[in-house]
Amino acid sequence: MSTPAPAASDPVPPRAAVVVLAAGSGTRVGADVNKVLLTLRDRPLLAWSVQTALSLPDVAPVVVVCRPGERTTIAQALAPHVGDREVLLIDGGATRQASEQAALDLLAPVVAAGEIDVIAIHDGARPLAGTDLFERVIAIAREYGGAVPTLELAGLFPRPAIGTSMPTDPGSRLVGVQTPQAFRAAPLVAAYAAARAAGFDGTDTAAAFAQFAPGGGTIRAVPAGARNLKVTFAEDLPVAEALLG
Repeated sequence: MSTPAPAASDPVPPRAAVVVLAAGSGTRVGADVNKVLLTLRDRPLLAWSVQTALSLPDVAPVVVVCRPGERTTIAQALAPHVGDREVLLIDGGATRQASEQAALDLLAPVVAAGEIDVIAIHDGARPLAGTDLFERVIAIAREYGGAVPTLELAGLFPRPAIGTSMPTDPGSRLVGVQTPQAFRAAPLVAAYAAARAAGFDGTDTAAAFAQFAPGGGTIRAVPAGARNLKVTFAEDLPVAEALLG
């Protein structure tokens, strides 16, 4: 594991980069440490996502965005699970947008050099996103511009405007948005530069891409499953354990 920025080198076939966000806290899960350091089976939550990203054949680098002051702790937690594979560790910011911006600033030189054509951004607290989901969102982002995993929220419909009736079209159902979210790299870097200039602070990567990507960002929904849960509360840990079988 190392911390320096990736440097441009001789031309290579474009590949994807994966950014794993680990700059959160353990407040809602009831822990006194960053929740990505909590143990799921035999390894920290964060290690599951990092190992999955490292297993993808066309992915390099893998970047982990840490809470300031936790780089050493994160490195020590990951070391037994990544072997000699390179993982770049950087400090994040006070918000999700700022943490994503830090990762994009790190990757910008290799994006500009044409070495990376897609960037996927994933929550370190979603340990069960499998290689198939990563591969699907990366492939769809390459083809269309952006890809976001979604999960239909059973029994929920958009609230109708006053004076209208409840929609009955199944296509009107609400969906939950998950990660990994993947986007073409150059438009994503440009979108975040424009978002920073505008003082925009979005709730996820897709929000900034859709609003600020040059020419407008095309984002495709990728059906995902309930297995790809985010560990947010204490009861989510045993659920993740059960989903692992």
